[in-house]
Amino acid sequence: MSEFHRIYQQLFRHYGPQYWWPGGSPFEIMVGAVLTQNTAWTNVEKAITNLVVADALSPQAIVAASTDQLADWLKPSGYFNVKAKRLHAFCQWLLQQGGEAPLQQRDTKTLRDDLLSIYGIGPETADDMLLYAFDRPVFVIDAYTRRLFSRLGLVAGDESYENLRQQFESAMGADVKVLNEFHALIVVHGKDICRKRARCEKCCLSKTCRAAFSI
Repeated sequence: MSEFHRIYQQLFRHYGPQYWWPGGSPFEIMVGAVLTQNTAWTNVEKAITNLVVADALSPQAIVAASTDQLADWLKPSGYFNVKAKRLHAFCQWLLQQGGEAPLQQRDTKTLRDDLLSIYGIGPETADDMLLYAFDRPVFVIDAYTRRLFSRLGLVAGDESYENLRQQFESAMGADVKVLNEFHALIVVHGKDICRKRARCEKCCLSKTCRAAFSI
């Protein structure tokens, strides 16, 4: 068993299943992936609620809306002018592709490359979409992952996104459910325990954590 698997099992035993990603449809999940950049999920929920209330939670409605109107709906998510442009670009691309169904037919590498070609969609956002909306076996690397695993001594923390993603995918295999749970568990642990100022006294991983020993 790899060290990555061991950490996954410890986190799963401690927190249980997370049932991620919040969203009533693949499209809502993809919208959330765009909006969650640089903000808390509670703010994303408020912005999505605005779209729902305005009957605008569809690619057609988002593309049809003016930039100012879309930015106003997205205001709770922060950086709303930038996110309005990114969400508009994504929805325009999605409609050009014929919606979600044709995308499901593409292999994971092709779909990932296509997502990365869209304005404002970086690796983390693309992998959020692939893992949670399309059920593809990719792993999402975020700040919580870098912080936790560098403190554990399992990564340096300054590797490239692609390098770390490949390390995790190689170690964990292609089980979408496991990759889904692992990322969700890391985020939950990072928000509550392995913060910038770590709460090592409450950490279920402290017995084997290099950073905990140094305190």
